[in-house]
Amino acid sequence: MRVAVVKNILDANSRIAQENRKLFDKLGLTVINLMSSPGAGKTTLLEQMGKHFGGQLKIGVIEGDIQTTLDAERVAAAGLEAVQIETDGACHLDANMIAAAIDGADYADVDMLFIENVGNLVCTAGYDLGEHVRIVVLSTSEGDDKATKYPAIFQGSDAMVITKTDLKPHLNFNTDRITADLKRLQPDAAVFEVAALQGQGISDAADWLLAKRPHRK
Repeated sequence: MRVAVVKNILDANSRIAQENRKLFDKLGLTVINLMSSPGAGKTTLLEQMGKHFGGQLKIGVIEGDIQTTLDAERVAAAGLEAVQIETDGACHLDANMIAAAIDGADYADVDMLFIENVGNLVCTAGYDLGEHVRIVVLSTSEGDDKATKYPAIFQGSDAMVITKTDLKPHLNFNTDRITADLKRLQPDAAVFEVAALQGQGISDAADWLLAKRPHRK
């Protein structure tokens, strides 16, 4: 019985995600789902992306957190259009939450929309939100074994961004290992190394995202 219930939930989510994607395509809006464990540096990455794109693109962000509006306030302070979703205990965003967040919102002038998912390497992997691109963010402080331990989220991602690379001299983190593990799961995935607070590596990831924008107005 539980298996049937879960399947029904995922099927319903997929239908709503397809409707979200149709709307995004109609708007010419490229949508990126950012997934990671808590504290990997997604919000800092978004702040730096906002600085990098500057007046080139208008960036929107949907922030997903169990509670608080702290991250939405941060990205709004960085000049990005921000909407907060508080999940009240749910460990992931789903397509219905995204549909509710964009209902009535004006994204006509937004070029790229980031969805900062709830910090979780398990639940977030199974839910299509209607995005065009999936990125898994992994900090060096988490260790280099996560693709082996949590394969689904890496297998379903178009790219991996390794954050906090400035800490590597102080950690036992092997970039070659995590990259090899990722490539076994998703051979076509791109890999970027960034030290976001210093702005290092941001331009490479940003250029890759620009090339992923077929949904131009």
